[in-house]
Amino acid sequence: MKKPVCAVVGVGPGNGAALARRFAAGGYAVALMARSATLSGTLAAELDDARAYECDVADATSVKDTFSRVRADLGEVDVLVYNAGSGSWGSIEEITPEAFEAAWRVNALGSLLAAQQVIPAMKRAGAGTIIFIGATASLRGMPRTAAFAPAKGAQRILAESMARSLWPVGIHVAIVILDGVVDLPRTREMMRDKSDDFFIKPQDVAESAFWLSRQARSAWSFAIEARPFGERW
Repeated sequence: MKKPVCAVVGVGPGNGAALARRFAAGGYAVALMARSATLSGTLAAELDDARAYECDVADATSVKDTFSRVRADLGEVDVLVYNAGSGSWGSIEEITPEAFEAAWRVNALGSLLAAQQVIPAMKRAGAGTIIFIGATASLRGMPRTAAFAPAKGAQRILAESMARSLWPVGIHVAIVILDGVVDLPRTREMMRDKSDDFFIKPQDVAESAFWLSRQARSAWSFAIEARPFGERW
């Protein structure tokens, strides 16, 4: 029996890798997309029915071509998890127009391009799940998030607009808003004074996304906020 397909867009050593592992363990064939296939290629070799693809989410042609290869290799996508994210830090006086546009392209435009590639088949099937990994920057603009917050805010509002139009046809659109620092070797190194409770565990983010993909339609969630209990909010 053919496995359902999950596409994880933005596969790095943290949330992306954890998402790929969780959906593979849950019985999905997994398409791992990243700008470089170095890490995703190694990960794909460790998982059953997984393939790695190089994809630049800020480029419409790259996204279209990559999803065409996924369809040819694995089949139509049943679950899309958009984990790609990028942004530089700085106030409105410090950021450049180029940094602002780059953040928007990865977080907002990339979300649009990837979603447009999977929606037609999901509509034909009357089922599907699209999950965005967001950030609390989408809810409030702090001084040094002048590039990042508008980009994540655009992603969140896009997701909400999509949910309003796609839920009625059976496509569950949701967003996981991360409030905290993801537990990675580099973040641990930067924040040696922080306790284990301070960090968001990638495997727990992945578990939340997998749970969203299994929700019954009569009680779908649109947004869930994921934070370690030590995070102030």
